[in-house]
Amino acid sequence: MKNVLLIASEAVPFIKTGGLADVAGSLPKYFDKTKYDVRVMIPKYTCIPWEYREKMVYKTHFYIDLAWRTQYVGVFELEWNGVTFYFIDNEFYFGGPKPYRWIHEDIEKFAFFSKAALSALPVLGFRPDIIHCNDWQTGLIPVYLKERFSQGEFYQGIKSIMTIHNLKFQGIWNLKKVKDITGLPDEYFTSDKLEAYNDANYLKGGIVYADRVTTVSETYAEEIKTPFYGENLDGLMNARANVLSGIVNGIDYDEYNPETDKRIEHNYNQITFRKEKWKNKVALQKELGLKEDKSKFMIGLVSRLTDQKGLDLVAYVMDQICAEDVQFVVLGTGEERYENMFRHYDWKYNDRVSANIYYSEDMSHKVYASCDAFLMPSLFEPCGLSQLMSLRYGTVPIVRETGGLKDTVEPYNEYENKGTGFSFANYNAHEMLSIINYAKDVYYNHKREWNKIVDRGMKKDFSWNNSARKYEQLYDSL
Repeated sequence: MKNVLLIASEAVPFIKTGGLADVAGSLPKYFDKTKYDVRVMIPKYTCIPWEYREKMVYKTHFYIDLAWRTQYVGVFELEWNGVTFYFIDNEFYFGGPKPYRWIHEDIEKFAFFSKAALSALPVLGFRPDIIHCNDWQTGLIPVYLKERFSQGEFYQGIKSIMTIHNLKFQGIWNLKKVKDITGLPDEYFTSDKLEAYNDANYLKGGIVYADRVTTVSETYAEEIKTPFYGENLDGLMNARANVLSGIVNGIDYDEYNPETDKRIEHNYNQITFRKEKWKNKVALQKELGLKEDKSKFMIGLVSRLTDQKGLDLVAYVMDQICAEDVQFVVLGTGEERYENMFRHYDWKYNDRVSANIYYSEDMSHKVYASCDAFLMPSLFEPCGLSQLMSLRYGTVPIVRETGGLKDTVEPYNEYENKGTGFSFANYNAHEMLSIINYAKDVYYNHKREWNKIVDRGMKKDFSWNNSARKYEQLYDSL
């Protein structure tokens, strides 16, 4: 039996700001329980809904030193979907309405969390063979494991894995202050360890000290070795290439299932989508005040509205995208200029553009189920989950070939009858527009081919089962 502890700063259903929470909350239940005991540890934020907090069971508490202060550490436990979750409690650090605040506060908060997580293990009586860390918030764990915890007999031989969900976020802060907060000796703050460009960098520390490094798709693992995608760490990624691999994320196939989904108007599956799927479209057109027409080509976009998502391309050719024969439904929040851009086009093309500048899980499911195509022209995309959801719901993805998008969407080939979506290679607005127009042409003029693309997409398996097998192989290799 292998013991694995997955440590992260968020996990569904307790707290979520992004895809990391889906991984930490969903992946563990897909492991082979006879061979792997996988448990999860996250902070006990006061903003976790009360329905979960009231069920947590107090396990123990103790004190640790951090930045010359002695800090309380409480440990709570809750079993959820057959997985044991541990919660590290300290209201000074984990109070407030949101899990993350200002970077200087977060730097101290997650130094505390990393130290507390490791210190809690002997008290819990759970000794992991492998600690699986996620993103910069847990970057100090592999460092501490090799530094102060390496003396303790309990910690001998524990291996660590560092998974990068998005290299853009690294946990960078003033060198001297981080020295004070972490209590790490000076020799840890050199350019081959935690120092980068005169600052301290948590993620870099994790990458340097972990036994294995993974990212959330094979293509992204290659891309981050280049200056364009490497976010100033491409040199380090090349240096660690021998232990770097990519494992694509999955989605929870119980949660995202058009056959049983309670959030959508009409259920359907891979056999019945031709007869049933359009009913969702008409229901959504009605709800959003768009022209009701089941044959209109409807494109969806559910996203954080930021530069990373390729929205400057969309802005550049928005008038052409919103041609007479298209409807465009947007859901999400983000940068003000993109929020206002979509609001403007909603006003300008009222019967065919709907800008929903908020976020709602219910509405996102409706968009996945109702649209014909789903647009994701990202500048970079470590994995991306939206294209996996749209494939699951028979909504054809139109993506740029980067990161996980390239790994999960097979471009349509009309000569070989292959493909599950449409893709373009260069970060160029007119290249994107021409592929949207190509998709539209297939939809209107080659309907049987379109339905075959949908059919192939719905047959694909991007559940967590696949990813879990690959993580099991990785754990075994350690």
